[in-house]
Amino acid sequence: MKSNVTMRDIAQRVGVSSVTISKALNDKEGVSEELKSEIKLVAEEMGYRFNTHAKSMKEGLSYNIGIIIPERFTSATQSFYSQFYGHLLRVMDKYQYSGIMHIMSQSDEDQLILPRSYNEKKVDGFIILGQVSKQYVEEILKIDTPVIFLDFYTDQNEIDSVLTDNFFGMYEMTSYLIRNGHHKLAFIGNVHSTSSIQDRFLGYYKALLEHRIDLDEKYVITDRDESGKYIDIELPREMPTAFVCNNDEVAYNLINKLQKNGYNVPEDCSVVGFDNDIYATLTDPKLTTVAVDSVEMSEVAVKFILEKIKNPHKKFGRSFIKGNLIYRDSVKQIKTR
Repeated sequence: MKSNVTMRDIAQRVGVSSVTISKALNDKEGVSEELKSEIKLVAEEMGYRFNTHAKSMKEGLSYNIGIIIPERFTSATQSFYSQFYGHLLRVMDKYQYSGIMHIMSQSDEDQLILPRSYNEKKVDGFIILGQVSKQYVEEILKIDTPVIFLDFYTDQNEIDSVLTDNFFGMYEMTSYLIRNGHHKLAFIGNVHSTSSIQDRFLGYYKALLEHRIDLDEKYVITDRDESGKYIDIELPREMPTAFVCNNDEVAYNLINKLQKNGYNVPEDCSVVGFDNDIYATLTDPKLTTVAVDSVEMSEVAVKFILEKIKNPHKKFGRSFIKGNLIYRDSVKQIKTR
């Protein structure tokens, strides 16, 4: 492959002028959408790289997007947002954009300190990945830079968010357990921690309501403290037949604890999770879970932020991406009369 592919090279391959190539690659008028698509495909195949520095000088854009991730979601055991970050970078690259990660400390969040990349005008927009406080949301909404919130929302109506459908995914999962004969179902998760956990709990609760199963408070078990740090899960004295965990890492930790206490999964109790990340396949047995479509969520988030960069007044509200149930070996069917 030629190392320095030019627009002239692409023009010779497609059989059009270099001017047409330039218009197509820069999404200018005067070229049909069909020809634009063909030119962009050929450019990608030939390994053409945009000179984003020249474009930024000409258009007044940095061609960088800041990705803010709260520090509590970046520990060695937290793989979920690391995968998200990788997906975001790959999508941005397709649009000739780069991502600048900012890991936000709890202190910066509490003191409402904005990233240096904003103060130094190094980015055209921000994607905030993971839940931050309402106060920080209010602060960041004051700035003149477009923002998309990814994987969480608040009751602040002016924010634009891209989310997995946590409520419906957990509703489907809990309903699946009930259809398999489970009526003593515990939920593992701190319902005051994030909007995602709250919605997953509400999906679990709706499934109970529909099947006229009373919510038993002793079966709502916390998994983390107020700072988001995982704590030891306390098993109830009267064991449920199934545990509904708010994510796969919690399910992994729970299964290990159950096995240490002499319980077999799924023979003695079933366990399900949410996310379909690496922990879902590390468990023994492998975990029945809800797969979050992080690729589609990243595609939508990048598309939205780019549109907001072009038009800062553009609004999207809350956009939900459906997850899918993944059936593995951690659920036992209970015989019922």
